[in-house]
Formats: sequence, C-alpha cells, structure tokens
Amino acid sequence: MPVYVSRRAPQSAPLKASQVQSLAQKMLKALDRTESELSILLCDDAQIHELNLEHRSKDKATDVLSFPQIEFDAPEQPKESHPQLLLGDVVISIDTAERQAKSRKRPLIEEVRFLLAHGLLHLLGYDHMTPPEKKQMTQRTKELVKAAPL
Repeated sequence: MPVYVSRRAPQSAPLKASQVQSLAQKMLKALDRTESELSILLCDDAQIHELNLEHRSKDKATDVLSFPQIEFDAPEQPKESHPQLLLGDVVISIDTAERQAKSRKRPLIEEVRFLLAHGLLHLLGYDHMTPPEKKQMTQRTKELVKAAPL
C-alpha cells in the first residue's frame, strides 16, 4: 500500500511525515484498500489558500483538500474496477490544523489524523452536502480515526 507523504511547510509546526504515513496506512487497511495508492501533502496556509482558490474558487485557506483520481457511483463503489486504485491526493494545512487543534485542546497529530480521515473519505466518494451524507461521513470518519491509534 504505497502512501507518499510530502511536506512543504518549513515554517509550520513540527510534524513527522512518517507518523502521518503510518496513520494513512492504518486507515487504508481498515478500509480494505491495502492495494490503493495515496499521496499526502502537508503544507502551510499560503499553499492551501492558492490550491483552494485555483480549484474551488474560494479565496481563503482551509484545513484539508482532496483531489480524487477516480470517480465513484456511491461511497466506496468505483465506477470502474481497478486492481490497484490510485485514490488521489489529500492536502492538509499544518497551520490551520494547528489552530484548530489548539481551539479543540488536543495535540496537532490528533487534528491531522481527523483531517486525513475526512480527506481520505472524500477520495472514496463520500460527501456531506445533505444531512444523511453528513451523518454517514461523520460516522465513517470516527471509525477511521479509531482504526488509526497514535
């Protein structure tokens, strides 16, 4: 299960790419996606702001963005069968994650774990536009967080 983690946030809070990689591998295992490939970018607010503006026309930083490489008919049901799914990219702003972690009074790695689970579910076709979708995504996020202990 190839999980690639890049860090482009030299001035942001310390966070080990290897720890994020381990969390992602545990989540993929819990999702029975051990053959899937995932890329994760840990960046700063400036970079995620730029991506958010370019891809979503939102002129602000955000905590997490997902860029899926495959389409799904429904959550976890790809339109086409692939032996190894190239899931896509999850981008996490360490700066925003750090602020959110402080406001929630929890360690940065716990916030990043939550954001990673959320972003990964978006790659698998989950969304939260309607109340039922939000309920399902919230439940699946909790399950993934639990499946990836620190």
